[in-house]
Amino acid sequence: MKLLWERGESAVGDLVAAMPDGAALAYNSVLTTIRILEQKGYVRHRQEGRAFLYSPCVAEHEASRSEIRHMMQRFFGNSRERLLLSLLGDDEVSPEELQRLKEAITAAGDDL
Repeated sequence: MKLLWERGESAVGDLVAAMPDGAALAYNSVLTTIRILEQKGYVRHRQEGRAFLYSPCVAEHEASRSEIRHMMQRFFGNSRERLLLSLLGDDEVSPEELQRLKEAITAAGDDL
């Protein structure tokens, strides 16, 4: 999806060629993934000649929010608090990230 959001409409071969080093996948793997994403409503295609050109149907922020909601429901009992506490328990959270989180929480509280 990242490649489609960055590149816009693309053929599968173009997506395979644009894969970053170390993340290269076979053409068939990318095609299978694109078809699954299309079935889920994230991607659509149009035919140009013999090629199918794929493009995203949803904005990146919409897809991110949807996946976070799904993960929160599946792993954290639909609790934002449990999700955030799990993230904060990660030793890799930097002081800068914590400060930004504090500011975001304060700003969210101001909106209530």
